[in-house]
Amino acid sequence: MTTHRTDTTNDLLAGCGGRLRQAREAAGLSIDDVAARLRMPARIVRSLEAEDWSRLGAPVFVRGQVRSYSRLMGLTTAPMMEALVDVGPVEPSRLVSRTHTPAAQWWAEQLGRRLVYIVLTLFLVVPAWVATRQHLSATVADAAPLDLPVDPAGKAVQRQLPPAMPRTVIASMAAVPSARPPATEIVIRTRGESWVTVTAVDGSSLERALVPAGSERRYAAAQVAHLTIGNASAVEVESQGRNVDMGAFARANVARFTVSSDGSLVAAD
Repeated sequence: MTTHRTDTTNDLLAGCGGRLRQAREAAGLSIDDVAARLRMPARIVRSLEAEDWSRLGAPVFVRGQVRSYSRLMGLTTAPMMEALVDVGPVEPSRLVSRTHTPAAQWWAEQLGRRLVYIVLTLFLVVPAWVATRQHLSATVADAAPLDLPVDPAGKAVQRQLPPAMPRTVIASMAAVPSARPPATEIVIRTRGESWVTVTAVDGSSLERALVPAGSERRYAAAQVAHLTIGNASAVEVESQGRNVDMGAFARANVARFTVSSDGSLVAAD
């Protein structure tokens, strides 16, 4: 009975590594068996049982390895964590800013950016404002001269201009020349049956007909450009009040005329 109490006391006083070793030996497992099941090197298992924490790395790794070993052996993890008296508590890593900017420098940068923005705004707005002001000033100056008197109501009084001098118009008795005398006519009189083709100045046809004997046709010379008369020997033509010699214009008994700018008849080719 005394021996059993001594063993229980030793178990309670045993450290974390001793508890893991006792549990492994009680289960009949070797260090290599535990390393294979935990998928960790055998040296780490030995370091855990020997409580050689310096070879196991950071405390967070030590606690994790002890927890895994304890679960494999069926030990309660809370007392095992309390038994790690030589392992410091897990502390969160301290975040150290690598790009820390002093407050004075930060305010200087902010002020510099705002000054640049203000300068650029003035550089763009001021020229536009000056140009617009000049344009408005010129428009107002054109609309209302500055020397106009102002009535008490504040409105500019329209300046009265002197009456314009009447212009003297001198009438000339000289006749205005025209391209063709408006009274000029071309008269065609037939003694026998004939055919007549009359072409206007714009190229349209004034007349294209077979004219019986004893007929008379009259055309304003200003409207006629070309004139063709068949059976010319049986036709009399009068232009500008004078009879035209048909023999001088006829070819194969067909007379062809072109009306000139003064209304006279000219032989056409």
